[in-house]
Amino acid sequence: MTTIKGPAVFLAQFIGDEAPFNSLDAICEWAAGLGFKGIQMPTLDNRFIDLQKAAESKTYADELTGKVRSYGLEITELSTHLQGQLVAVNPAYDLAFDAFAPDQYKNNPKARTEWAVQQLKYAAKASQNLGLNAHATFSGSLLWHMFHPWPQRPEGLVDAGFTELAKRWMPILNEFDACGVDVCYEIHPGEDLFDGITYEMFLEKVNNHPRACLLYDPSHFVLQQLDYIQYIDFYHERIKAFHVKDSEFNPTGRQGTFGGYQSWANRAGRYRSPGDGQVDFKTIFSKLAQYDFQGWAVMEWECCIKDAQVGAREGAEFIKKNIIEVTSKAFDDFAASGGDDDFNNKILGL
Repeated sequence: MTTIKGPAVFLAQFIGDEAPFNSLDAICEWAAGLGFKGIQMPTLDNRFIDLQKAAESKTYADELTGKVRSYGLEITELSTHLQGQLVAVNPAYDLAFDAFAPDQYKNNPKARTEWAVQQLKYAAKASQNLGLNAHATFSGSLLWHMFHPWPQRPEGLVDAGFTELAKRWMPILNEFDACGVDVCYEIHPGEDLFDGITYEMFLEKVNNHPRACLLYDPSHFVLQQLDYIQYIDFYHERIKAFHVKDSEFNPTGRQGTFGGYQSWANRAGRYRSPGDGQVDFKTIFSKLAQYDFQGWAVMEWECCIKDAQVGAREGAEFIKKNIIEVTSKAFDDFAASGGDDDFNNKILGL
């Protein structure tokens, strides 16, 4: 068993144009001041990391690591959630997802996909240069608009979609494998990998690639009404990253899982700050420790009610309280009677 590392914080929801969220030094000082020990770093803002430079220059990567460590922090993982989304985009979403790409790739889906794939490959090498062994991302989606089969899905459509998704990801997975880094897909609505079955379908298409791993975030499973505890039992060998994000599901006679196109605050299923929702984190932390999870507990703040900075302060303490320092001995060792084969045979009357 292993004591989970933490607390850490995903910076994506905090980066902005005002101090202390507009530079790496300032945001590190802020995070350390709240008691965080690690930061999960998004990779599209050069104020925090130049992804290509981190991939091509070990010196730059070492300097970046040194800067973060000077504040008593570690980089837990890099994140390419937005770039990963662009590896596979159904044309129905082209205009919306163009916002994730640099201007020169907008209105050009082919060039946008090529850029996204290269970004992932940079992330593999950058992670290696930074001494990281896991990477957080999204799978993208070609099929999400068909998740509810109306009109009826054409025969073979889902298989064709996963075949193409795997084709796009295999070179990326191989690049990560060469760098010794796991790709941790955040299983998430809007992605083709949105639950256990879709992950298994993808895994089959990539020939059970050893680097096709998981970022475990129970909040999305509460909103889907999926058993997020049993999920750990099923997939613990593939879980290499962990988001501590809470959520709640309160259906009414007027709305349920689909949310009626309402704002986040008015949906039956909504994300909450850690400890404010329905997720059973005590059991989650216990199971991950029992299954020897080697990674970090990373707070992802997404709450439609609470202030972000309050959520961050409370989230650091929440994770600290839930991390289990695993025992180095059995609780009943004091009563051990020793033994060898002869002793055991005597007990058995042999």
